[in-house]
Amino acid sequence: MRINRGLGYVRAYIRSAPGTYVWLAVLFVTTVALHQMSPEFEQHFLRQRSTNIHELSHNPVRVLVASAMWIDSGRWLPYVLLYTVFQAPAERWLGTARWFAVCALAHVLATLISEGALLKAIRDGMAPHSAVNTLDIGVSYALAGVIGVLTYRFAFPWRYAYLLVILTVFTLPLAAGRTFTELGHLVSLLIGLACYPLTRGRGKAWNPKETLTAPRG
Repeated sequence: MRINRGLGYVRAYIRSAPGTYVWLAVLFVTTVALHQMSPEFEQHFLRQRSTNIHELSHNPVRVLVASAMWIDSGRWLPYVLLYTVFQAPAERWLGTARWFAVCALAHVLATLISEGALLKAIRDGMAPHSAVNTLDIGVSYALAGVIGVLTYRFAFPWRYAYLLVILTVFTLPLAAGRTFTELGHLVSLLIGLACYPLTRGRGKAWNPKETLTAPRG
């Protein structure tokens, strides 16, 4: 039965990237929980789990972990697509431990760097003091880091094309908006690119041309 084969393929794919889909399951639960809250309580609740300057100065470890468990947009389905396209292939390729290391490095370091830049802007009078409580929550920094490290999954010359596209996608918003969040996204991408040592020994780089021209049995 084609349906059974399809379901079997889906189950096998999910099992091949357990960290990705456990994370997605957690995000589903927390997103459902957010939808049960009033808008006022939701903002208060998320701010206590936000990696803003105030919370980082008082509860750094707690908020760095908690902030990666929530989606402030309240939309879960787009992350199913993003995690399946980027996170799952990265975990399958690198292995769960190395994949998690990339996610953690991007999430933590990009948060600290971007919030440090915001703190400097506040001290220089370029941002209001109230920005110490700015909401900063979500999984986008970890995702950007994984998008960066996936550069090394591609064989040449596809690697150059992929790198050009992702650098453009992450640089243009920063040039247009210059917010600490956009800075964090670009920093995350660069951290992912710096994780090249974690990709060594993970098999032959993927050549899309070989996949497209391979004979089908």
